[in-house]
Amino acid sequence: MIKIQIIYKVIIIISIVILFFIAFYNGLVVRKYSLKTNKILKDQSIRIVLITDLHSQKYGEKQDKIREKIEAENPDIIALAGDIVDDSGRIEGVKLFIEAIKDIGPIYYVTGNHEIRTGEVDKIKGLFRSLGVNVLENSLQKVNVRGVDLIVAGVDDPNIVGYKSPGSNWYKEVYTSFSNMKDMGGYKILLSHRPEKVDFYGTLPFDLVLSGHAHGGQIRIPFLLNGLYAPHQGFFPKYAGGVYEFENYTLVVSRGVYYNLFLPRIFNPPEIVVIDIEGME
Repeated sequence: MIKIQIIYKVIIIISIVILFFIAFYNGLVVRKYSLKTNKILKDQSIRIVLITDLHSQKYGEKQDKIREKIEAENPDIIALAGDIVDDSGRIEGVKLFIEAIKDIGPIYYVTGNHEIRTGEVDKIKGLFRSLGVNVLENSLQKVNVRGVDLIVAGVDDPNIVGYKSPGSNWYKEVYTSFSNMKDMGGYKILLSHRPEKVDFYGTLPFDLVLSGHAHGGQIRIPFLLNGLYAPHQGFFPKYAGGVYEFENYTLVVSRGVYYNLFLPRIFNPPEIVVIDIEGME
């Protein structure tokens, strides 16, 4: 009887240790989503790797750890949807990151609130451009990827309003920038850091919106709570991370790749998001 009790206690202790390890695991994971669209032929597909909220984090001396995981997915496009640079202004990790991934595939970038908060957003954009990154500022590019016509667009973070001019209107500027897209062919992708702008995105002519910012709600409980708290969404955010389907577009929210030992992510490891867009016709 005593031996059985000891065995039970050992099992409980081991289970607690395993649960603790899983809960606080901060290694990079790869999360994959598959989307269907009738704007791409049935035998066609494209693959996007979405990275957000790096916050100048370093994964290995030369960003080897994150580069290897991105390269292994063989992406057609790498989308950087904001907060790649931290508002502390630390830039070394960002340089290493771009240099590590720039030969994997074309990179598209938009600012997040942290880049704007540095007060040096123009300098940051200049750095990205010098490294061969396509910087999107309420602008778009038409591209063809393995026979698939795409429009890749991006918007600056709303914090740019205060940086540029206190009197500017972010919503009006974004809407005006893309109002002529409705008659354009191809699958339309928007990079925008903020996931909470879902109603506004619905007024724009995009098929897919890629965001970050929410950090996965910081604390998750699998199958019960998708996130406890997210910036600009507050407690129990609706758009903490994952795929969200709306009437005329799909939103994919990355939980980001940043972690802080002093602000642990619980059941919420840093993630690289891989999105496969597959044709239906």
